[in-house]
Amino acid sequence: MARSRVLFLCTHNSARSQMAEGLLRSMAGDRFEAGSAGTEKTSVHPLAIRAMEEVGIDISAHTSKRYEDVEAKGWDCVITVCDDANERCPIVPASVKRLHWSFEDPSRAVGDESQRLAVFRGVRDQILARLKTWLENP
Repeated sequence: MARSRVLFLCTHNSARSQMAEGLLRSMAGDRFEAGSAGTEKTSVHPLAIRAMEEVGIDISAHTSKRYEDVEAKGWDCVITVCDDANERCPIVPASVKRLHWSFEDPSRAVGDESQRLAVFRGVRDQILARLKTWLENP
């Protein structure tokens, strides 16, 4: 049985989309193939990696990718996880389901490292809750 392909898209592919990809793989990797990309290419944020490690998910080997570099894979669903990516998202074929879930950009958090990590944890937990709800009725 083929798994549905889900692509999470944000601006820099550094935090929200990377965490969403890791969470979906962990939660339903038998049902879904998860990927992530950005409208721009940067690197995976170290605090995103730490926040995910805390829940037993390793995204340290993930790399930042641009949408243009992964679009040929034929995704079944594209989920934008930031408002900027939603506005700049390339047109997807009519056969592709498109959803928008807006999450705060944790990489813009201010404060010391523990305060910024707390923001990453909060966004991770919001993504987790949204995925749980979505998986009940994709």
